[in-house]
Amino acid sequence: MHRVGSAGNTSNSVRARKEKRLTYVLNDADDTKHCAGVNSLALLKSSAPHNGSYLFTGSRDGTLRRWELAEDGATCSTTFESHVDWVNDAVLVGGNTLVSCSSDTTVKTWDCLSDGTCTGTFRQHTDYVTCLAAAERNSNIVASGGLGGEVFIWDLEAALAPLTKSNEADDDCSNDINGSGNSLPVTSMRTISSSNSISSHTNQPQGYVPIVAKGHKESVYALAMNDSGTLLVSGGTEKAVRVWDSRTGSKTMKLRGHTDNVRALLLDSTGRFCLSGSSDSMIRLWDLGQQRCVHSYAVHMDSVWALVSTPSFSHVYSGGRDLSLYLTDLATRESILLCTREHPIQKLALHDDGIWVATTDSSVHRWPVEDHNPQKVFHRGSSFLAGNLSFSRARASLEGSTPVPVYREPTLTIGGNPGIVQHEILNNRRHVLTKDNAGSVKLWEITRGVAIQDYGQVPFEKKKEELFEMINLARETLKGLLTHWLAKKKHRSGSQPSADGEVPSGRDISARSITLSRVEVDGSAENDPSVYPPFEFSTVSAPSIITEGSHSGPWRRKITELDGTEDEDFPWWVLDCVLHNRLPPREHTKCSFYLQPYEGSALQILTQGKLSAPRILRIHKVVNYVVEKLVLDKPLDGLSNDGTSAPGLPGGQLQNSSVNGDGSFRSESKPGQKLKPAIEILCNNQVLTPEMSLATVRAYIWKKSEDLVLNYRVMPGR
Repeated sequence: MHRVGSAGNTSNSVRARKEKRLTYVLNDADDTKHCAGVNSLALLKSSAPHNGSYLFTGSRDGTLRRWELAEDGATCSTTFESHVDWVNDAVLVGGNTLVSCSSDTTVKTWDCLSDGTCTGTFRQHTDYVTCLAAAERNSNIVASGGLGGEVFIWDLEAALAPLTKSNEADDDCSNDINGSGNSLPVTSMRTISSSNSISSHTNQPQGYVPIVAKGHKESVYALAMNDSGTLLVSGGTEKAVRVWDSRTGSKTMKLRGHTDNVRALLLDSTGRFCLSGSSDSMIRLWDLGQQRCVHSYAVHMDSVWALVSTPSFSHVYSGGRDLSLYLTDLATRESILLCTREHPIQKLALHDDGIWVATTDSSVHRWPVEDHNPQKVFHRGSSFLAGNLSFSRARASLEGSTPVPVYREPTLTIGGNPGIVQHEILNNRRHVLTKDNAGSVKLWEITRGVAIQDYGQVPFEKKKEELFEMINLARETLKGLLTHWLAKKKHRSGSQPSADGEVPSGRDISARSITLSRVEVDGSAENDPSVYPPFEFSTVSAPSIITEGSHSGPWRRKITELDGTEDEDFPWWVLDCVLHNRLPPREHTKCSFYLQPYEGSALQILTQGKLSAPRILRIHKVVNYVVEKLVLDKPLDGLSNDGTSAPGLPGGQLQNSSVNGDGSFRSESKPGQKLKPAIEILCNNQVLTPEMSLATVRAYIWKKSEDLVLNYRVMPGR
């Protein structure tokens, strides 16, 4: 799965808000595999002896996948596709609900045994959502934390069960909850009482609002919760572990000891003991009853990113940036290196006699463990005693006591596709050359959504030079992507295309303020549909599109799943292109403005008309123009007073003038020459610096829709 790019109309628009964008994602021929690092793991163990278990993985490719596990392999049975950025964490609650969080700032809920149904989207966070925590014995409670320093505690039953029928969802999820109060279902606000029962509060028209754990001033990277869901711990860039009462969101304590970011947290089932892993390479064991660190373990050589404990909380498995997986006895401090690989370890999950390991690679590996008696493994390799200072581990390595891993190869691997690490859009604008992290170079046909050539491991730059040609096919790509949508739309409306290939749209695009001439709309070869044949994207591994169009935020869907009703979700310029064969208006490159003497100035009026110049023209060129008009009455090339721009703009400054230290221009006249005055340009009574462009002045100083007005005057005191 590869995000090819995004497009948007950046021309002047009647709408004040940011223009919507549309992105499409190309899927690999084998789209049952991840194509980027795996950030999250969640296991659903079957209670029936003959039924299989499921592993859920969340990836940087923006998808989650469900794998049916067998003794000798794993099969991808479902892809969960709705996030539009990295999936950073995922947890299972209540047996059939999967909760995920993403860098798209959302938390989503899914029916984990379905074919990928998203049941809710929560938009309370303002920045990347990095971590989740769930209660083992309370299926309603989930906590989420992110880079904005926010920690929210969600009651899923209240959040997903509206009391009244809501408006039709704009997203592909059935519930959409945010903090703005717009287009939200009316739900019951509930909190968990001290007895873990659910108590309803007054209905709010804004919809459900989660409990907020206030206190973090910086990013949150890790969360953990006890089994009953009454206690929550959090950590991040503040280098401390915060402890919260998750029933009220109140902070109960703050534990200091780490010297760098806290990246991983665990709580035992009772909530008495907490384990933390940090970028300072240390693992610490905290006694929350005593509110202090009781043990520290110098096991790793680099940041600790993942922790998972045995059910009895007697041993901990840890992994991180040093590519290594360790097992540590928390009581005796004995540690042993289980395995080491080529990629940093992101997440761990224990499963019977194995441990699943997710890394920054797209593959997931299962390594053997001693499920019932972890102590057995210490007899199979060279264990060591974990020190209590971070430098002790590094010193031991320098002294030649580097441990030897117990296992060389995993017992099972869920393979992933290589991720793209380098790409180049070729000059024909139709092909993209890519290189993946396995070194393979491929050629993609983006107008069909498939890789058409695999060159193997060849020099990327050399291959790029061989494939040089020129063409522009952006519009045909859009039309190819929305072929299925257009067919569904025609079927729904029962309309037929007109003689010029147009079909009625679901809304009146012509009513928009689009100033296009007839020649610009359909008179050029670029707009002629006979120039290029229609592009056909694969329906077997169909691309996905991402649009920011819906009222509830961005959504992502395969092009074959569009049903013809998404008019309001697509940017207007996409509809204009696909339905009416029109290209978006080109961005204006000229800027019109008036040049007048500053109020109270005795300088003459240089021109009665409106001037026009390139938007990138610098103010020092306008100064030169004024100087020349005042002294010689001969304007500089590049500015004209008939509303047009002169053909050329000289690159240098006027002869015999230079810039003062304060930004004005001074004369360097020779004897006998007429003295040139020191001139400054103003806008809205603000003096402009010589290096400002007309576009900058208009956007940040003038700030009006009408033509720009500039004033000139002689420098005060000159």
